[in-house]
Amino acid sequence: REWRMTVVKSYMSETDWVAVVAGPIDVAQADAFTRDVDAGAAVLFLGTTRRLTDGRETVRLDYEAYDEMALATMRRLTDVARARWPIRKVAVLHATGTIAPKEASVCVAVSTPHRAQAFDAARFLIDELKREVTIWKKEIFADGSAEWVDAGSKTEDTR
Repeated sequence: REWRMTVVKSYMSETDWVAVVAGPIDVAQADAFTRDVDAGAAVLFLGTTRRLTDGRETVRLDYEAYDEMALATMRRLTDVARARWPIRKVAVLHATGTIAPKEASVCVAVSTPHRAQAFDAARFLIDELKREVTIWKKEIFADGSAEWVDAGSKTEDTR
């Protein structure tokens, strides 16, 4: 396969693609991977960097991960989702490094026979990924300040 993003750690089969990538995610690749002739629905969720956070201008997000553990957890979550829904294909990708406003840092793409299944599976995957995967986010603001975000709590870092 031709990669248009730098893959740090990846697992890929005919039906599953789970990866930690460096820099923004190539959304078109994830979308193309999950298309399937036996699926009537495909849901693509993107987590992107927003310009304003609590009224402060965000310059970028910096992500760090324990790559091996993150990949293993994402693979386990796709297995759990497959046991609950009739998933045809699934892609779960998360970025590390610097992500600018509008760029995608996380992508969950799921194809299933029907739309409710695809929505439910995608929501489960993004919610559990945010809760369980060992990836940390640092918000860098226009005023020069920065904050680490970890499981809903923030620690100020003004270096």
